[in-house]
Amino acid sequence: MRSIIHGLCTLAVVFIAAPACASEDEQLWLGSTATVKLGDKWRFSQEVIGRFSDDRDGLYEVESNSLIGYRVADKVTVWVGYTHDPNYEAGHFSVMEHRGRQQVTFDNIVKIGPGQLSARLRVEERWREGIGGTAYRLRPYVKYVLPFRKDSKTALVLSHESFIDLNETNFQRVQGEERMRNMIAVTTPLAKNVNLEVGYLHQHGFRPDADDSNDNVASVSLGFNF
Repeated sequence: MRSIIHGLCTLAVVFIAAPACASEDEQLWLGSTATVKLGDKWRFSQEVIGRFSDDRDGLYEVESNSLIGYRVADKVTVWVGYTHDPNYEAGHFSVMEHRGRQQVTFDNIVKIGPGQLSARLRVEERWREGIGGTAYRLRPYVKYVLPFRKDSKTALVLSHESFIDLNETNFQRVQGEERMRNMIAVTTPLAKNVNLEVGYLHQHGFRPDADDSNDNVASVSLGFNF
């Protein structure tokens, strides 16, 4: 995994500042998302992501997101759903997290050159079994998709997401921006209704009472649309 991430990190230098390549942890994220049309306006989305870490000796999270969406305008969809998020240490279960999730997505809202800009605003409520308190956070996200040539479905993807904690609990200890993710990836169709996205993601964590964290992530995901 280390050699893969180092290669992707080198390609990402033009997008992400060089210090992002001096990692504290190197990770692999494997994901899959299926989106199904339930009618003219309704959508159902199911996403599963497995996350693996060198520092945590393997699997540390399996995030499963189930969402129902309603298209309120041509480029705007409102979603509501639930996240099932067991956490692990060295592959052994450690704690269960549950989340309520609400979000609004804005698809291809701005054309910049030959590419399109999309955005999302997500709100989450988080609970952990055996730990008191409800944690609230805001996650604004922007994505720019640039086709490699006109009418091509293979494209460069650049994205940014911030995690803004709205309160403090026993397990959410930073009030304000707690982390950010910057990603550079390539997306391409594999078959009808199936897309592959492969890229490098840098996750920077803000720690008021300690050194900030840096995670270099090799990200591979499949997307299915029906």
